[in-house]
Amino acid sequence: MKRSINLVLLQLEKQIPFFESFNGKISEGTVGWHIEHSLLVIIKICESISSSNPEKYQWKFNLKWLIISVIGSLPRGKAKAPPTVIPESVLSATSLKESFSLAKTAIESLKKCYPNQYFFHPFFGKMNQKSTLEFFSIHTNHHLKIIKDILEK
Repeated sequence: MKRSINLVLLQLEKQIPFFESFNGKISEGTVGWHIEHSLLVIIKICESISSSNPEKYQWKFNLKWLIISVIGSLPRGKAKAPPTVIPESVLSATSLKESFSLAKTAIESLKKCYPNQYFFHPFFGKMNQKSTLEFFSIHTNHHLKIIKDILEK
């Protein structure tokens, strides 16, 4: 089920009180790690898009992205996060709230970008503003499912 990025972020924000929760059978990361990772993805991708040249964007069919966007979810354990979106610092409720503020600002700035400003995803290719917002929703929801499983213990 596809949901707007704002709704998914609201659900993610509700998980902050559980940021220290961990279940090694589900994930190597804590709930806080999954929250921060999701927010870093949004922040870093929005930074990349804002500095891109929309004239260099060219849509290209990508079967992987078509499947993921139709299904509306990502498979677990199939990809490894790049170093730029792996949380490094010690996480706290305060630091996560600060990251939420940055992510919300980044999304608002993304909405002001040209439609064909883009970033390059290693599996899905060049993703413009519209497909990026959809990716954010799918990716964040993917981590919300992991968080739910961690908390079910």
